[in-house]
Amino acid sequence: MITLLDKLPPDQCPKLLHRVVDGLCWRSGPRRIDYGDRWSLTEWMELMDSLSSLIRFAVGRGCSDQEVQQLLSDLDTARAEAVLHCVYSRFDELRHALVDRTNAISSTQLQDFNWQLKLALSSDKLSALNTPLLNLSLELKENGIQRSVNIELNKEELQTLISALEAANKVVLQLK
Repeated sequence: MITLLDKLPPDQCPKLLHRVVDGLCWRSGPRRIDYGDRWSLTEWMELMDSLSSLIRFAVGRGCSDQEVQQLLSDLDTARAEAVLHCVYSRFDELRHALVDRTNAISSTQLQDFNWQLKLALSSDKLSALNTPLLNLSLELKENGIQRSVNIELNKEELQTLISALEAANKVVLQLK
């Protein structure tokens, strides 16, 4: 689905590509809000997934220019060159970030896992809705700083979270 990049003018491609690389390097990635008029949500997700996968593949395998150009054969020359330039101008940064991410994920140990089921109802009307909710409490540690995040999810949101976690797991397995 990298051909979706054709919807963006060639002169704007480097900015988007560098933002994708920023996201892979643990910084702020591209925001759909900046490009919402070009792609639908599905197209945006497919484009981000294909660009991220391509960049991770090229950097992880140390692909040559010819190999990357072959992967980009569906794109016109200007956009393919923009991808090549972005990947190779930030190759060392990407490689370092991807190796660090893989090491961080593989060295992370599950320290505390506590299932708690709570049913909290504030009125008779709310209890009549019969909508199960999950209250997920996470203890995150970023850059040595620990913080707590509490999320309340309904069934659909929980399914979306599970799908995202499964996708992340696939990425981690590809990086190993």
